[in-house]
Amino acid sequence: MVSAMAGLPGHAVITEVGPRDGLQSEPVFVPTAQKIALIEALIAAGLRRFEVTSFVSPRAVPQMRDAAQVMAALRGRDGLHLTALVPNERGAEVAIAAGVDALVLFASASESHNLKNVNRSRAASLQGFADIARLARGTGVRLQGAIATAFGCPFEGDVDVQAVVDQAAACRDLGMDHITLGDTTGMATPALVVQRVEALRKVLGDAELALHFHNTRGVGLACVWAGLSMGVTHYESSIGGLGGCPFVPRATGNIATEDLVYLLHESGIGTGTDLDALIGAAQLAQRIVGHELPGQVMKAGPRLRTAGMDSVRTAHG
Repeated sequence: MVSAMAGLPGHAVITEVGPRDGLQSEPVFVPTAQKIALIEALIAAGLRRFEVTSFVSPRAVPQMRDAAQVMAALRGRDGLHLTALVPNERGAEVAIAAGVDALVLFASASESHNLKNVNRSRAASLQGFADIARLARGTGVRLQGAIATAFGCPFEGDVDVQAVVDQAAACRDLGMDHITLGDTTGMATPALVVQRVEALRKVLGDAELALHFHNTRGVGLACVWAGLSMGVTHYESSIGGLGGCPFVPRATGNIATEDLVYLLHESGIGTGTDLDALIGAAQLAQRIVGHELPGQVMKAGPRLRTAGMDSVRTAHG
């Protein structure tokens, strides 16, 4: 691998969200064994951080009805960091019992999307965070915050950066030491990334900042580059580009893990993963869901993968 480009970090940390954020929108239930097989392939490719599932009502998200079984297959493995999304105290209780390393507590930076996404006001969501924080105290389970629509709302348009800062500060005050800005709507731009990272660094202190981009308008990796230029080293992605928020009109998938790793490796930034193995995992994900996924590197392969001269026709004329 080449040396890291000047001004960029030498290593990046990837959290794979495909098993949760990627699969949750799939209309056909993915059998538990296939979910576990996909995660096993991702582990074999070198990934160690996973948003495995969400402990939500099966009526709300039928795809996640096997959350406890998926966690049981992974619990206790050395070197893995396993998180789960939880919407309320009941979900947190079950997740803690299932052996998660961290609870991911999420709310939107815009009022309207929060109402659509979890049917609660932002204030009610933050009060729920406080209740879950009390529940988790003393269990050894960490709390992580996730701020949805951090770069724009499909119903309100621009989201004021101060709303994002205030929500991040509330998460920090509740003891969350890892906070993710989510581009739920694919409205992030490199300029917005720089603006929000600059603003958040003034209030987050030692808390880790992570970025989660969708590729709805084709600039997901450009937004990663903006984050790297600001020294952000934590990113969330989904194998094959699986996913897309079900509560956002015209939503498309997350940035693809293998596309992200390709960009990082070709820029001299280490990830501890094997790109060829990730491509294989993306192809497995595509077979599991039964439709084409939007990832690009899973189709084209690494930059230096060559082909035989007889694999394409010769031009005539």
